[in-house]
Amino acid sequence: MSGSAGFGRTGYEEDELLMISGMQHYAFCRRQWGLIHLEQQWAENVLTYEGRQLHRRADDPYFTELRGDVLVSRAMPLVSYRLGLYGVADVVEFHAVVDSAANKTRLAGRRGWWLPYPVEYKRGNRKPDDCDEVQLCAQAIALEEMLNVSVPEGALFYGERERRVTIRFDLGLRTRVQELAEQMHRDFASGVTASARYEPKCGSCSLLAVCKPKMKTKSAVKYLSDYLHGELD
Repeated sequence: MSGSAGFGRTGYEEDELLMISGMQHYAFCRRQWGLIHLEQQWAENVLTYEGRQLHRRADDPYFTELRGDVLVSRAMPLVSYRLGLYGVADVVEFHAVVDSAANKTRLAGRRGWWLPYPVEYKRGNRKPDDCDEVQLCAQAIALEEMLNVSVPEGALFYGERERRVTIRFDLGLRTRVQELAEQMHRDFASGVTASARYEPKCGSCSLLAVCKPKMKTKSAVKYLSDYLHGELD
């Protein structure tokens, strides 16, 4: 697929694809996204460690399991050329469709008709913003594009309370995902990390020491360069 450059384009090429997981970073903080996806900066803290351990349970690409009328597929590769995103879904449940509903798809090597239902694993509890919801919705849009089926909802599984939250992919959420994807591509094309701005949520970010939001440095690379040249205390 191909499309015109800029806002509102209809498709991206293979070498333009960005990571679906980056949408969660971008919605949480544009600067965090830039540090990770533009400057290749990363740091572990207890929150990211716990999240990685939780995902380890789900990320087995060789595991599929049939539970009654639900086929569970783990670590399923995803791509959306419309959004320009690729990645891996923690879990996609395929629910058997036994009636005459038009919204259904076939699966290779499986009989019958199925409806995909993405499930993303997160540590902790549900967040006050929509950064988890937009990532899950982007996965759903990729599934729709790949399987030519409508995906109306999915779920977020929060490990701290082992609670599953159903997420409806309504027009508002889909529009938000489209806009974020376009902004991500613009930022990636510019190659410029967003400026630092301190907010209360910065305290939970594993990149706090690299970002230095209270110092308002524009990039981790510049900060480290100034530090090495003795320009910072």
